[in-house]
Amino acid sequence: MTPERTEKLLNVLRRRQPDLSLIADQVNKPRNLSALVRNCDAVGIHSIHTVVPKEGYRTYRGTAKGSDYYVKSRAHESVENAISVVRQQGMKVVAAHFSDKAIDYREFDFTQPCALLMGAEKQGVSDVAAQMSDAHVVIPMMGMVSSLNVSTAAGIILVEAQHQRLKAGMYDQVRLSDQEISRTLFEWGNRDLAGYCRSNGLAYPPLDEIGDVIDAPGWYQTVKDGKADSFDWTAEAV
Repeated sequence: MTPERTEKLLNVLRRRQPDLSLIADQVNKPRNLSALVRNCDAVGIHSIHTVVPKEGYRTYRGTAKGSDYYVKSRAHESVENAISVVRQQGMKVVAAHFSDKAIDYREFDFTQPCALLMGAEKQGVSDVAAQMSDAHVVIPMMGMVSSLNVSTAAGIILVEAQHQRLKAGMYDQVRLSDQEISRTLFEWGNRDLAGYCRSNGLAYPPLDEIGDVIDAPGWYQTVKDGKADSFDWTAEAV
């Protein structure tokens, strides 16, 4: 990569918010899912969680505009598992859900570690997800419609989260570890090589602070000789 490209990517990573995430619970329309990813990238979310719809889905890159590559994603078979994982990471779960305990989304404190949970297009947030969530938020509606498109609603709420975190100076601090920044720079700048490592169960080669391979010829030789370190990518946590 050119120095200018590297610096641009570094500036993005320095503003990433590892303690802010999104759970997409069986959002099955590819266009909506990709729009959610684009919203997350826009507000500095580093990784998201998706609960796989029963009917499945595929990525719709026309809406994501490539941002799906810059936001890490972890798939889950159930919303219970997704919520459990973000809780283990110290996050509260706030569901976009109309209920007796729901508050205006602007009243929720998004500066705390939290994950926004968005339900499927027609069904909304499931009963299980609603019960497991720590809080419910709603967007006040002034017209005849009772709800917004899932990606539109998520965008509105996430902009509020961004606003609160900007006021708190959270984008002025580097929140990711040096190791995560180096690793992500490698993935963004070496897509083919990163993909090769993943598909062949190889650990990433040793990297310097800006994500470049240390002693690339030597590492390629270890791969050729079958001596490169292995890695179980199916067990990787995001």
